[in-house]
Amino acid sequence: TRAQQVDRQKQSGRADQGLRSAVTGGAQMDGFIDLFTRLIVEAGISKQYIFRGRDVELPGFFRPTKEWDLLVVRENTLLVAIEAKSQVGPSFGNNFNNRIEEAMGSALDLWTAYREHAYLSSPQPFLGYLFMLEDCGVSRNPVKVREPHFKVFPEFVGASYCRRYELFCRKLVLERHYSASAFITSCAEDGPSGAYATPADDLSLERFARVLVGHLAAFV
Repeated sequence: TRAQQVDRQKQSGRADQGLRSAVTGGAQMDGFIDLFTRLIVEAGISKQYIFRGRDVELPGFFRPTKEWDLLVVRENTLLVAIEAKSQVGPSFGNNFNNRIEEAMGSALDLWTAYREHAYLSSPQPFLGYLFMLEDCGVSRNPVKVREPHFKVFPEFVGASYCRRYELFCRKLVLERHYSASAFITSCAEDGPSGAYATPADDLSLERFARVLVGHLAAFV
């Protein structure tokens, strides 16, 4: 999808904008949303209750609304909210903190709104987070940390961006901010053919799918 967006940008005569269209064009994670949609339907939820692309706003506590990539809302009951994000190089450092703060803020906003009954009498929904990172030299190289006043937690010392994202996705679930999280990597060379890697078994797409389907079983 990103490659097609870049090609369209070049054909339009705006190649001087770099990768802007590929960064802002969206739709890069639509294939994963297709997959989750099929899983939800196969779990017994009618497609009429699945929302993607439109009507994906949920009320927040700290802001009026937030758009999710996929929602399942049946009979005024929020069952599922999923966010899917990705990052490619070369500016990993510029975007890492933004991705972390965005995911944390979205979870805090949703659970606080849930506490305040923004979603009526909905039981605790499934909140899922999927992240895909470009596998390349820059994302795998160790990254230095600055410690001018206090020591950072030891797991971050010398950790690459790949390792940092792995730790982050795992901690999202350990601290109960998300019901399940998946983290995969893929390189520009063979990624378009479907090749990918799972850095950690507990963050696999398969595990994510099992938790999602298991959650929905209670409502079928």
